[in-house]
Amino acid sequence: METSKPKDNSCWVFDELPLCRYYSSSKSKLGIGQKLGSRLQVANAKYERFLQRHFPRFYVLYHTFTKGFRLLFQDVREVKVIKTRMLTKGIEFKDLPYRDMEKLRQFRRDMTKAIPLLLISIPPFANYLVFVLMYFFPRQLLIPHFWTPQQQTDFQKVNHAHRAQQYWAVLKGLESAGSHVKDGQLKRSLLDLCNKMQSGVHPNISDIQAIRNLFSGPPLGIKRMNANHMRHLCPLFFLTSYLPTPMIASRLHRHTLELLQLDRSLSRHGQHRLEDSELRLACYVRGLDSGGLDINQCREWLSQWLQLSSRLRESEASLLVHTMVLLSANYLTRRNE
Repeated sequence: METSKPKDNSCWVFDELPLCRYYSSSKSKLGIGQKLGSRLQVANAKYERFLQRHFPRFYVLYHTFTKGFRLLFQDVREVKVIKTRMLTKGIEFKDLPYRDMEKLRQFRRDMTKAIPLLLISIPPFANYLVFVLMYFFPRQLLIPHFWTPQQQTDFQKVNHAHRAQQYWAVLKGLESAGSHVKDGQLKRSLLDLCNKMQSGVHPNISDIQAIRNLFSGPPLGIKRMNANHMRHLCPLFFLTSYLPTPMIASRLHRHTLELLQLDRSLSRHGQHRLEDSELRLACYVRGLDSGGLDINQCREWLSQWLQLSSRLRESEASLLVHTMVLLSANYLTRRNE
């Protein structure tokens, strides 16, 4: 192939075909793409200003919807990085750093609710149906990514209220289980603890530790307790109780062990390194309505929780789910005395 330099020094020529033709073409396409993207951004900004000015309520839904998908896709990327690191470095879930473990735990729960939403929004114009769902059933059908800030506060209170409705049923179940305990000392410790709770007294960690041996086998082991008691425990993890008993036992066992592993990772991480929002979320996940507490109260409560959790074996994990009631039910009462 022969080459020659053009007289105007603008580009080289190969077989009389100028290289600048290809360079100019690709550069032109890139410029067109940038201009198109810029115009779309401008058009989108104008559309959002129009909605905000003329349809403020719809704008809130639209903005929440688009922001929610951005946050969801960001979570997908972060989870992919964590999963890749687990595979390449042979890291098990129980050995993950606290924030990575919490991200995976929350992502799994979110995807259980998000997948139906994503499937609904795929067909053309189906996003309008999603808007309707967001408006009428946001708490039941949408993940927190698609809640407004006010909804996040309100729904957290509503969800906790549903959970708190089971507290006294769980205490009654503990009291009933005491009749099946043969060890006299353990039986007295359990009944004394139940009486304290029903009297509005917040228990000491030592009161709970005194009964830990009851939770590694019958009648209070995670897979050894009666079916009705297990169904009362399901709402503590926001799990449905309308499943066969073996499935309920398996799900409770999995979530309880996951929480125990999360506690161990948090102990390694150090709760003093948590941001305020992370601290409140950690308390909420473990059964406390942290929205009505100041940050020092949340820190005190979580310290009590970790003090107990750090001494539990996996075979005693059932005590952990019951502690969600024992440490939370009367905590606000004690603080208001």
